[in-house]
Amino acid sequence: MASSLTTFTDEAKIALDTLSGRATGLFSPSLRLGVTGLSRAGKTVFISAFVHNLLHGGRLPLFEAQKSGRIARAFLEEQPDDAVPRFQYEDHIAALVNDRLWPDSTRAISELRLTIEYESASGWSRMFSSGRLSVDIVDYPGEWLLDLPLLGKSYADFSREALEMAVLPVRVDLSQEWRTLSAAVDPKADADEMTARRLAESFAAYLKACKLDERALSTLPPGRFLMPGALEGSPALTFAPLPDLSERRARSGSLQAMMERRYEAYKTHVVKPFFREHITRLDRQIVLIDALQALNAGPGAMADLERAVTEILACFRPGRGNFLTDFFSRRIDRILVAATKADHLHHESHDRLQAIVRRLADRAVARANFTGADVDVVALAAVRATREGTVKQGRETLPVIIGTPLKGERINGETFDGKTETAIFPGDLPEKIDAVFDVSRPDQRQSQDHRQSPDSRQNNDDPAIRFVRFRPPKLERTA
Repeated sequence: MASSLTTFTDEAKIALDTLSGRATGLFSPSLRLGVTGLSRAGKTVFISAFVHNLLHGGRLPLFEAQKSGRIARAFLEEQPDDAVPRFQYEDHIAALVNDRLWPDSTRAISELRLTIEYESASGWSRMFSSGRLSVDIVDYPGEWLLDLPLLGKSYADFSREALEMAVLPVRVDLSQEWRTLSAAVDPKADADEMTARRLAESFAAYLKACKLDERALSTLPPGRFLMPGALEGSPALTFAPLPDLSERRARSGSLQAMMERRYEAYKTHVVKPFFREHITRLDRQIVLIDALQALNAGPGAMADLERAVTEILACFRPGRGNFLTDFFSRRIDRILVAATKADHLHHESHDRLQAIVRRLADRAVARANFTGADVDVVALAAVRATREGTVKQGRETLPVIIGTPLKGERINGETFDGKTETAIFPGDLPEKIDAVFDVSRPDQRQSQDHRQSPDSRQNNDDPAIRFVRFRPPKLERTA
């Protein structure tokens, strides 16, 4: 699909950009690592922990180069793109270590260069390699990535798909106000700024409601409606889908013509530059997902997460090049899909969580017709906020996780103060993976107030996942 997002002119510009970057890389080898994920997946924490452990020789038991002592040192350098905001690693670590606060979520693109000096595992390579690699970490919101499919869709396509999604069982009540408002307007009527504004605001409110914890939905384009930044209030963000559009060309000066023009402006001035300037320059990609939140919200949220991962994979340019083609076109040859916050589950459920993500990724790869790149999955915790324990309940011993819930989190009517450590039984993941994706099953959504402490565990053959958010643990400045 990625090839359909660009024109011949776009490809020519991409080739020139790539050639320039490769020429520089001949003398200073570098790799561009994209890190994305939907809101609250933990991108900022993941990058901060990853960099911190490399800088300080921290605990990375699965990183063979460090485990075997081949990493001489790692250090930060100035990033190559002066126009891109720097990933403020130092501020994020200070928030984690000093204040025990999670860093703010990603709201825009940022970049950080981490340079690693190493000894190659191959004696032959040690003779010719410089033993130095600069990793340019590019952090960007997954919501922006989900805009890329819009490049291949007309306004009529976008409107039709948005309305079809809006009447899905998991969304239909949230979209009611917007659908009622849009049904009352005539696309053929004269363009009116206040009508366009009301429709755009109502549509944005519906998308934001879909994103809340109770539904935890993921496929919510246009992404800038959720995080507009400097574009807030601009015509490029003042449009919305319209129902019952005619296949004929919209009359000039009509509401439909206004909406079409603004939709195309959004694609031209917001989506396409992001794709050309950032996505097409990546060599590797990590996609973080908050599978636990989707599991907690029910099968509808899991199906929507799978749809989002499918669209994300379809936007990348996968494949392996050769010495010649690599000078003109970058391709992503390895992708990692990682389920974060594994520490919110007891380790007995980690294999099941990873199996769920494997199934989700495999189906997304098949649906996106994604070939040419290796796609791996893992369940991880960038920063472990809990430890494990057991609690006796009668004759039964329950596996629990122990940590300090964030202020305001609740269990069975008890509201936590952000200071008290407690033991929580989060629930068991189902043995049958298909069950978590089966939208025909009864809605398993529960309010935040029904998450379980050990003494409130229900006798249920298929309990829903329940978890609270925890404060960061007490951390050392060196990993």
